[in-house]
Amino acid sequence: MPKIEIRYQRVGDAKRFFEIVTNPNFIYLDIKAKSLDDEIKWLKANPERRKNNKEWNYSILCGGKVVGAIGMRINQARKHIGEIGYFIDEKYWGQGIATRAVKLIEKEGFERLGLSRIEILMRPENKASEKVTKKNGYIKEGRLRKYIKDKKGVLRDFWMYSKIK
Repeated sequence: MPKIEIRYQRVGDAKRFFEIVTNPNFIYLDIKAKSLDDEIKWLKANPERRKNNKEWNYSILCGGKVVGAIGMRINQARKHIGEIGYFIDEKYWGQGIATRAVKLIEKEGFERLGLSRIEILMRPENKASEKVTKKNGYIKEGRLRKYIKDKKGVLRDFWMYSKIK
């Protein structure tokens, strides 16, 4: 199994990310970038997000190649809580990459950022993400009804999973 690493995202990752997130098979992913320029603009703002302790975004590398991304958004009202989100290139689905990347960013959250709680939200239909949470020891806390709008503007239910330090 190839080595999985995470590193801060770079502007040079924009084209690769845009290729991944525009895949029509990403039915649970609601990324806002509509163009490569949007993706570049978003990536350029990452250092400011880190400086302000709002988001910590990483590229996921498998054997040195960018295969996805993972991030930790810090709850600005409760700074001891982080929320993980991620995506993996479809060619790499089912290989345990997301599971290992969650473990890596979780370590960052608990050890370096001093978080005491990490959450993962997902649509109930997203069985692959549910497996990732369970393999990493997250506990299902409940269903958040009509919680987040999808890219079509429809309010969707989400499962709330969490892990406590």
